[in-house]
Amino acid sequence: MKIFSTSILLLLCPLFCWAHPIPDIPVIGSFESEGKAVILVDVDPRCFAEDPEEVDFLLKEAYDKLSEQERQKLKDQANTLMKNTLRVRFGPEEWFFPNFRFDFLTKEHETIILEGDIVVLRGTFETKLSQDLRTYQIKALDSADYDLIFTNVVDGKPLRRVNVLWPGEESFSLDLPSFSKGEKTPLALEHQAGNHANDTLSTFYSFLRKGFVHVLPDGLDHVLFVIGLFLFSRKTKPLLLQVTAFTIAHTITIALASLNFIVISPSIVEPLIALSIAFLAVENVLQRKFALVFSFRIATVFIFGLIHGLGFAGVSSLNPESPSFIAELLGFTIGVDFGQVAVILIFMALLRFLSALEKAPSAKFLSPVCFNFFLIGAIAILFFEGALNPSACLVFWFVGLATVCLSLQYESTLTKSFGVGSLIKQADRYQIFFVIPGSAVIGFIGCYWTIERIFY
Repeated sequence: MKIFSTSILLLLCPLFCWAHPIPDIPVIGSFESEGKAVILVDVDPRCFAEDPEEVDFLLKEAYDKLSEQERQKLKDQANTLMKNTLRVRFGPEEWFFPNFRFDFLTKEHETIILEGDIVVLRGTFETKLSQDLRTYQIKALDSADYDLIFTNVVDGKPLRRVNVLWPGEESFSLDLPSFSKGEKTPLALEHQAGNHANDTLSTFYSFLRKGFVHVLPDGLDHVLFVIGLFLFSRKTKPLLLQVTAFTIAHTITIALASLNFIVISPSIVEPLIALSIAFLAVENVLQRKFALVFSFRIATVFIFGLIHGLGFAGVSSLNPESPSFIAELLGFTIGVDFGQVAVILIFMALLRFLSALEKAPSAKFLSPVCFNFFLIGAIAILFFEGALNPSACLVFWFVGLATVCLSLQYESTLTKSFGVGSLIKQADRYQIFFVIPGSAVIGFIGCYWTIERIFY
């Protein structure tokens, strides 16, 4: 029964792993003391594609070649996307969809950070608030395909509190009177005096959650990289040093890229991330044969951490002009680190479980079969995206179960060939049965992604 339940859990994990999503949709509320309210949204045209990651950015050069009909079609698509994504309300009113007016803009027209001449669609909704409508709130619909970043500006001053909303979530209720310059009510004074810490903590938590989810389950390439770190050594100290080097490195580049000190196209960063996965896998396979120096490994991981940090920054939605930028940066970075630690803990628990299986006289070779079938099942699901459904998962599990049964059937033959020692605790056998096949699968995925991201 344990084998059955564990196999199901292991095989379900890859179903929830995807490569990077495109950045979230910012929803910027701007309010003035006299009652004027403006809501802005920025939509990347790639959002309209079935697979946005396989579509190039809309550049100024390509935009100039679009006909009026094609431009209007993009505006209509942006409007439809937001209708399926966003609702707002003021005060006790019912939720409603703002009637946005969409226009195209590039970096040269706005202060928002974009890369090069990338064109996005800016949606604008303007209204005049009556005196009795003093709160503002947004909601991400269940049908939303993208997260929302809830930020606000009052009388030209950005507010500290920022929310990252997942589909089905509501933002906090923004109390507009407490931010107005002329408002001197006790509520306003209390909020202005003591709410900075709470707003910062709320923003920190929101981006902490975002960073964690970006790794687990959304960032399969980062997950595979961390697994590659794990396979290098079963000992805690080497693993800790690698993770520390990776963490320091990606924190540096997330900060520098978010502040726009480093601007590198995703068309360069994403293939390099994939290549780093393949390179790490090759190192794992060759480490014992060529007696690779551990300091070289640390340097390699640090360099690759710098590259992965650029990938993290591309989807972090960090705003360097926000008064809570430090909280956003720390929250997102620590969330990423927690995601990495979670991956490591999952695999440490898996190895501990498999090590316990080895003690059973009838299951000596069950552990490497389970472990490697988990990785092979993951890559099979990735290559056959059209089969991502419960039936396919069931088929994979039955194939895995048959493989396990077959290995037990020929256990006596395997035992004669390899002996009866532990396959996990003995370094040479761990290398043969876990590191080499596991790294081969990871390296194959990395090579495939590298080619795909360069040529397709």
